[in-house]
Amino acid sequence: MTGTTGTEDLLRRHAPQVLGALVRRYGHFDAAEDATQEALLAAAAQWPAKGVPDNPRGWLIKVASRRLVDALRAEEARRLREEKAAALTPRDAFTAPPPGQDRAPSEDDTLSLLFLCCHPDLTPPAQVALTLRAVGGLTTAEIARAYLVPEATMAQRISRAKQRVRGVGLGRPDHWEQRLPAVLHTLYLIFNEGYTATSGSTLQRAELAREAIRLTRAVHRLLPADGEVTGLLALMLLTDARRAARTGPHGELVPLDEQDRDRWDPAEIAEGVALVTHALARGPAGPYLLRAAIAAVHDEATSPQETDWTEILGLYDVLVRQVPGPVERLNRTVAVAMVHGPRAALAELDGLEDTSAAGYRLDAVRGHLLERAGDTAGARAAYAAAAGKTLSLPERRYLEARATRLRHR
Repeated sequence: MTGTTGTEDLLRRHAPQVLGALVRRYGHFDAAEDATQEALLAAAAQWPAKGVPDNPRGWLIKVASRRLVDALRAEEARRLREEKAAALTPRDAFTAPPPGQDRAPSEDDTLSLLFLCCHPDLTPPAQVALTLRAVGGLTTAEIARAYLVPEATMAQRISRAKQRVRGVGLGRPDHWEQRLPAVLHTLYLIFNEGYTATSGSTLQRAELAREAIRLTRAVHRLLPADGEVTGLLALMLLTDARRAARTGPHGELVPLDEQDRDRWDPAEIAEGVALVTHALARGPAGPYLLRAAIAAVHDEATSPQETDWTEILGLYDVLVRQVPGPVERLNRTVAVAMVHGPRAALAELDGLEDTSAAGYRLDAVRGHLLERAGDTAGARAAYAAAAGKTLSLPERRYLEARATRLRHR
């Protein structure tokens, strides 16, 4: 028998596997999710008192399948589809094999669900929301809080996403390749929101970052030879390794060059560096792998002074040729400043076009470069402009503090 907390953890782990199995067999995303939730509720009520079954996933699939079949039978318009599914699927097929014999199928169901949630007909925000709801197991209220939108708004977003993928089906693994870029982008967005929240009173939402890492690990197990999958996992690990040192005792932002590197996670750094090294040896590097290589150079430096900025600039030169976006070019200017000086970086900054995607960070970087160049008044104005644009309270306080310090200077 397991405690309530243990039961909740077990149910959360099995929920996407059960939902994926039902969607794979029947389609009907909404009805399958409802049936899965009913099975989870039944388990939450019965397992603490009666004990966890020997095969919890099989129990959940069996109960959820019966609920789903009952729901389909109740709909006259879908009677023919239900009868066809019942004729093709033996009743005892709903019971999964004993634990330990079905790890690959259960993980395939989870990954199938992930690739379905990243269907190309969905917008990136819808892909993120549906992934967190169906695969991550977060409630609509939890997702809404993470993205600071009303719960009703998030519920509508998720509902519309479900409607768009209704009847699409999970597809076969050999068809997943075309959706892989969307999957990686979705996981990258989830991780970034968890690592640096775009708005709100806290700098980080660790649960989102952890969920992104967990799902990326699952994709990596499926595609271990894919350099971009490996690169994304390495990038997340190498970035997440600094999480504990990014905030001070009162939740204030601590920039990279001021962080206590003894608080960085050596295990995540070692794993991330090993992934990068192995992937770079196999072939050409894509954008995620290049970003991971940059993160590895930062993480392997024992101090800010020991950072190999020349290597970082070289990696950024390759990255911006592949992804010539404003964010990548803006990040490159910081490396230019460290190698060639702040004036050279400011000249490149003035040459950037279409910088709207960079948001407040353009002014923040400009303030940093102007401060290094000795232009106190210009730096103060840039920091103040950046503080007025960010929706993150810790970042705003940090930028305002920089501006105030320059005023006093």
